[in-house]
Amino acid sequence: MASINSVTRQLGALEISSKPNTQAAPGRPTHQKKPSQNTGNVSKLLTKFAAPHPFPAASHNKTGSVSSVHTGKQNVRPPSPVKTVPSAPRQPTIDIGHYDGGFEKENEKRGEKVYGAAAEELALDSSVAHERPTREWHLTDFDIGRPLGKGKFGHVYMVRTKTEPHYIVALKCLYKSEIVQSRVEKQIRREIEIQQNLRHPNVLRLYGYFHDEKRIFLMLEFAGKGELYKQLMKHHRFTERRSSRYIDQMADALSYLHSKHVIHRDIKPENLLLGINGELKIGDFGWSVHAPGNRRTTLCGTLDYLPPEMVEGREHSEKVDLWALGVLTYEFIVGTPPFEELSGHNATYKRIAKVDLRIPEGVSPEARDLITKLLQYDPEKRLPLSEVRRHPWILKYRPKESTTAPPQSS
Repeated sequence: MASINSVTRQLGALEISSKPNTQAAPGRPTHQKKPSQNTGNVSKLLTKFAAPHPFPAASHNKTGSVSSVHTGKQNVRPPSPVKTVPSAPRQPTIDIGHYDGGFEKENEKRGEKVYGAAAEELALDSSVAHERPTREWHLTDFDIGRPLGKGKFGHVYMVRTKTEPHYIVALKCLYKSEIVQSRVEKQIRREIEIQQNLRHPNVLRLYGYFHDEKRIFLMLEFAGKGELYKQLMKHHRFTERRSSRYIDQMADALSYLHSKHVIHRDIKPENLLLGINGELKIGDFGWSVHAPGNRRTTLCGTLDYLPPEMVEGREHSEKVDLWALGVLTYEFIVGTPPFEELSGHNATYKRIAKVDLRIPEGVSPEARDLITKLLQYDPEKRLPLSEVRRHPWILKYRPKESTTAPPQSS
């Protein structure tokens, strides 16, 4: 299994175009979800993520001692012989873009303080987490750059830590009062608790989190090439080579999630991001659940990606993600979801329940076979992820030098 140690150090300069991409596929309904990481065209990015976690609980100061975040005490190292060490070359300055003052402007007219049990539940701070606590973080610890997107509960900005070695992350803001009004306190807390403990190169990292009176801030891995959905809108559909490599990475990441008893339940292009090398990153764990029993009944997710068992209100397991993987494979190659009906939701529900699958001509026999084996009415008959990764359509396009190499744009 790949680990976070495989994340590449990239050196270079950041070039981002502010011109939005408004091109959409013909005949495809426009999705209204706001982008979470709208980065435009990124040619090169300097990021320095240490493994396994770039933000340890304690940090080294300039004198060589280790300072405790919580106590302020110092454990002074014994003196060592003075050595002449050549100075390291200066790294190029990263352009994180112009800050528009959005956090402050938004905070003046948005959100309210919360009290009581809700305040306690949303007092989220990774520095006091039971597992893998980080150092204590505050908004003043960052230089804030360009906005990356807008979510339901707040904005996302590209930021850089003020202290060396100047890590770049995406800082996502959530307003507590709006979370309470939407009655999703437990869901938000669950999302954070799940994501902070995941370590996989194709799963977006949550490095830390902190809060103030009105907001929660999430320190997320910066996905240099933004939303995969925007790439799909730009190209209308992907080649089978590119689709196969994405699905290979998806299957690997989902195998990891399921091994941790995590069901994602909302796999779709809008929830997938691309790293600087084009590697896929699963993000947005808002509908995820940690279910050791693996049996759930909640209806959730996105209509086009719902499996028959959820549409019909039956129990579901981690095999809902296998169905979604089949839908995703189809959408990558064809450009639209397989059961999409523009006449309305009821028509889509009926097609899903009947598994009314119509694969157009032009789709290769190998891809057709994989899609058909994943889109099975009976969850137990869906192709297991281990076999997905050994499927001829996956092996056909997998680079020989790597089992999880990032897809190319060809």
